[in-house]
Amino acid sequence: MSGSALALIQLGAVFFGLGVLGRIAARVGLSPIPLYLLGGLVFGTGGLIELHEVDDFIHIASEIGVVLLLLLLGLEYTAGELVTGMRKSWTAGLVDLVLNATPGVIVALMLGLGPTGAIAMAGVTYISSSGIVAKVLNDLGRLGNRETPVVLSILVFEDLAMAVYLPVLTAVLAGVGFVAGMTTVGIALVAVTLVLLVALRYGRYVSAIVASEDREIFLLKLLGSALLVAGLASAVQVSAAVGAFLLGIAISDSTAHEATKILEPLRDLFAAMFFVLFGLSTDPANIPPVLGWALLLAVVTTSTKIATGWWAAKRAGASQLGRARAGTALVARGEFSIVIAGLAVAAGAVPTGFAALATTYVLLMAIIGPIAARVVEPVMRGIVSRRSRGAEVPVAE
Repeated sequence: MSGSALALIQLGAVFFGLGVLGRIAARVGLSPIPLYLLGGLVFGTGGLIELHEVDDFIHIASEIGVVLLLLLLGLEYTAGELVTGMRKSWTAGLVDLVLNATPGVIVALMLGLGPTGAIAMAGVTYISSSGIVAKVLNDLGRLGNRETPVVLSILVFEDLAMAVYLPVLTAVLAGVGFVAGMTTVGIALVAVTLVLLVALRYGRYVSAIVASEDREIFLLKLLGSALLVAGLASAVQVSAAVGAFLLGIAISDSTAHEATKILEPLRDLFAAMFFVLFGLSTDPANIPPVLGWALLLAVVTTSTKIATGWWAAKRAGASQLGRARAGTALVARGEFSIVIAGLAVAAGAVPTGFAALATTYVLLMAIIGPIAARVVEPVMRGIVSRRSRGAEVPVAE
């Protein structure tokens, strides 16, 4: 059999398999991310079958997946919303950062993953999956709830924090010196500031450049500009992901809405390739030694996310049930944790155990998050009901 025929067969099997896994995930009400990661584990290094013929394609597709993930994230917000969200949520955002990045740092250092592994693991445990959170809130009909703006404002803060964190991580992974690293961070901060200013004042002109009434032309201009900006950002060590995110912010109004509709199927396709690639690069044999640590991290960071949401929602005047809903909504980790881990693994700057720890942790959190968000209401009502019954029982003298 020729190489091209074998590559087509393997690629077709991957796509079809991902479709089956996605359908299974939808049936059980979970994000497909954990199943995509498991699929990569099965067909990657140390798995049942290794897909050598499509390695190059999957690598390129995964890079495009990261760009599209961050581009569509940027399209969700206008510059004004980001600035307003930062003003409203900076205290809760800082609490979120400290409570949820710290466990990742501690566990990474205890496992001997070094300072680089600790910095990368901090990002993995810190950032919630905005995709999973948005889907859960929509599925459960909570978009209009009083606590939901608090959840969204924390997610906005996290996304802005990523615009600073990713250049720092990129500089650390590249092993550049302190001066070069600070230069990279400075460039990123200047870029973020300039993009916000341009988007606030001249966003309509940026939108006009990529907009088109013809869907084919619109798609080509959008995808082309995203890859160009991502490539240029990567060339100056700012991170392709940050470049794509900033472009998304600069595109506004109806153009952003249409761009999201056009790009969503492409994002889902290439993002699935990214999750598969991360699974492919993880040897299942490395998971058992870190499983206990991943479970510990999952328990701790589930608690810290719930505490973050509870505290922030309480400040906004939400009821106890609303505070619990806000906390559990933030639990899930997913695409962006894997983006961070993927950057670290691709750079070869972290030990082999890092990929296994990150994969296992995200698998657990992508499952725990949606389940926690679904069961929190009956659990809280049960607790309140038991307390009410207990209050009615006369206490013996």
